[in-house]
Amino acid sequence: MRNIKYIGCDDAELDLFESQYILPDGMCYNSYVVFGEKQVAVMDAVDARCAHAWLNKVEEAMDGRTPDYLVCQHMEPDHSGAMALFLEKFPQAQVLCSKQAVVMMQQFGIAAKNVQIVAEGQRIDLGGATLQFIAAPMIHWPEVMMTYCAEEQVLFSADAFGKFGVYHADEDDWACEARRYYFNIVGKYGVAVTNVLKKLADKEIKTIAPLHGYMLEGEQKDEALRLYKIWSAYGVETEGVLVAYASIHGNTAKAAQQLAEILKAKGAGKVAITDLSRDDMAEAIEDAFRMDKLALCCSTYDGDIFPAMHMFLHKLRLKGYQNRRVALVENGSWAPQAVRVMKEMLAGCKHVEIVEPTVTIRGSLKPEQTAELEALADALLAK
Repeated sequence: MRNIKYIGCDDAELDLFESQYILPDGMCYNSYVVFGEKQVAVMDAVDARCAHAWLNKVEEAMDGRTPDYLVCQHMEPDHSGAMALFLEKFPQAQVLCSKQAVVMMQQFGIAAKNVQIVAEGQRIDLGGATLQFIAAPMIHWPEVMMTYCAEEQVLFSADAFGKFGVYHADEDDWACEARRYYFNIVGKYGVAVTNVLKKLADKEIKTIAPLHGYMLEGEQKDEALRLYKIWSAYGVETEGVLVAYASIHGNTAKAAQQLAEILKAKGAGKVAITDLSRDDMAEAIEDAFRMDKLALCCSTYDGDIFPAMHMFLHKLRLKGYQNRRVALVENGSWAPQAVRVMKEMLAGCKHVEIVEPTVTIRGSLKPEQTAELEALADALLAK
């Protein structure tokens, strides 16, 4: 890219994103400089944890010039945390942002005195490099906008097309951490994502430059656009079943493992199994959205369901889980209640079909109940 330079920062030490998502490879906060013949624009700030390293990169990239604009596409603190220090260092820079972002600057205590609100379709000509602004509300905050540079065919996509990890993490497998990122952070707002994809349909895009993860070009860019169309429509990416279980003493886990083996033998496609008490919850959410079927195996607990399953179903509802088929297995020694509670929680999800029969275990799965698991698997896999 002739007129664009990357000045983002890696935070390899960060272990949790948004204080909840496990980061095996840290996180990156992306920022870019767009150089015009007349003016220079910095695209987004970074997290406060990286503020000083980023400001050094800004100054080095300028090579004697000064930034005329700071484009603020997204006000979440991992992107606006260094804004105040930037404006202290470059007080002449004008902030370009949406109307809602101005309100949020005040909420976060950012004293931006020189602000220009930009609207849908508005252009800023830097001299040989033009920035066109695209409103992208609810991806995944209301003030979000994207920016398109026609001369370079670059889309600055805010949080869309982002992923977990430092900049060079998983360079050959963007989808793995991008999928986990999408469904846990952006996934609830599929309609908003679809709307923005429609706006982008007539634009020639050579490079996608997100706020997290590396820039996407060529086949990776095409694959990212393809997957976002599936994900935003709550479509099926992979035919298969996620078997998710919450087990107290191990008996429910054994039933879940046996069900998984039965599903594999019956040709279910990809079958994944997750222990909701021990495995990464964000990955379980990712797999639930990725595949077209879900099997839930849960112990009854205090007349309700085991807490790990409760959290999983709560998050599925929160993220807009829909258009799926679900099988249920419960365990309860004296008063099984898990099927009832799971049905009640799934009732808050759109177009989710609970298949019958459900299976009830009392204490442990008996050999003669294998037939019940077989019947449940058949019902789940029925076309």
